[in-house]
Amino acid sequence: MEFRTLAQYAGVLGALGATALLIDPALAQTAAPTPPVPNKADTAFMYIASILVLLMTVPGLALFYGGLVRTKNMLSMFMQVLATLCLVALIWVFYGYSLAFTNGGALNDFVGGFSKAFLRGVNANSVAGTFSNGVYIPEYVYIVFQMTFACITPALILGAVAERLKFSAMLLFMALWVTFIYFPIAHMVWYWGGPDAFGNAAKALAAATSDTKAQAQAAFDAVMNDAGISFKWGALDFAGGTVVHINAGIAGLVGALILGKRIGYGKEAMPPHSLVNCMIGAALLWVGWFGFNVGSGLEANQFAGQVFINTFIATAAAALSWMIVEWISKGKPSALGLASGVVAGLVAITPACGFSGVMGSIVLGLVVSPICFLFCSAIKGALGYDDSLDVFGVHCIGGIVGALATGLLVNPDWGGAGIADYVSKPGEMVAGTYDMAAQMLAQFKAVCMTLVWSGIGSAILFKLVDIVVGLRPSEDREREGLDITDHGESAYHY
Repeated sequence: MEFRTLAQYAGVLGALGATALLIDPALAQTAAPTPPVPNKADTAFMYIASILVLLMTVPGLALFYGGLVRTKNMLSMFMQVLATLCLVALIWVFYGYSLAFTNGGALNDFVGGFSKAFLRGVNANSVAGTFSNGVYIPEYVYIVFQMTFACITPALILGAVAERLKFSAMLLFMALWVTFIYFPIAHMVWYWGGPDAFGNAAKALAAATSDTKAQAQAAFDAVMNDAGISFKWGALDFAGGTVVHINAGIAGLVGALILGKRIGYGKEAMPPHSLVNCMIGAALLWVGWFGFNVGSGLEANQFAGQVFINTFIATAAAALSWMIVEWISKGKPSALGLASGVVAGLVAITPACGFSGVMGSIVLGLVVSPICFLFCSAIKGALGYDDSLDVFGVHCIGGIVGALATGLLVNPDWGGAGIADYVSKPGEMVAGTYDMAAQMLAQFKAVCMTLVWSGIGSAILFKLVDIVVGLRPSEDREREGLDITDHGESAYHY
């Protein structure tokens, strides 16, 4: 969604109103539109949601990943996650926000432009539209919220290439990856004009006379086309199934294949060094995920409760489902399996949390874990790739399951919320027409676009970084551990 300062907002309304003025001269006497005022409750809610998503990354993801690697790489994993967060946060305010959430001109289907590079034109009075007509939050708050998404997504990739990626290579890759992969995909899926732009254009078109119909139609078409390509397809992704999880998951697989296996993989035991840290990290991820999912609605309204309960209950179902499948398959339920089920459930419900009914969320949670378990065990073993911490098996596969399931679970006949329609009754959000075949096609196209863009793009970037600085440390340095060889420190002294 593109956002405006108060002055720019008034200008947009004025431009849309120009058509109406041609229709009814009496409207010329109408007072200038009142600039939108941010909702204080929604603003406070988004502060908290942003902090919760930050909590997911540090310490949540860092502890989760850190506990899963060997002792000699614990500190390096923390360093990689935290350094990624700091690097991407700066890139986001330099040009990432602009590339994701502004009009990109001729490339607007795929990426934004630089009109808000270095946050040009943004100040304390700038506002961001939510998903309700006439409801706004400060743009700075929206920038921070989306920044936390941009920070955690590349950090997820680190799990797939854990214990064998040089720190210098990691920093260069992350800077390139968010620039050429994350920002464009976020734009494709989440950029649009917003409910008021849609509603105002529809009102102007409805009020147009035969003399001004063509002009009003052109203005309406321009507003409707000012969106990313996945959004225009009608693909639904409430909180990042494609943008975050499929995107990072396929990049992780590509990275694991290009880097190759860890030294000793398949020959030496490589158990997690601290399942306690892993469990603590998984718990923090679950807590932070409420900010991730519920915050994506941008409002503390009645619909937030639906996202809240879906995020909770789907995760619980997925955790138990993974535990039971593993119990049957391996004879014992493990702590790692339960934690993996938690993450798989969170991943799957992410795109669907604002669209599914509660019972549909439970079904999704029960279904996703056996599929992810299969990819993390049998399929991974059969193909022989070293996805160190199962980023592809959980995030990419779980994200695909969730993204496709969203097209089904949104069905009002199945308890879903339906698809928002801002045009048929301008000025209010109503449920639009649901077409299962059309919706599933849109979901499938968005999934394929993400897999192709991120998969091919990540391969190019990994190869480029390998040429420039080299991806892997020497065999001796890898055996010694990245804590010492990259940072000259150890996580533990005993």
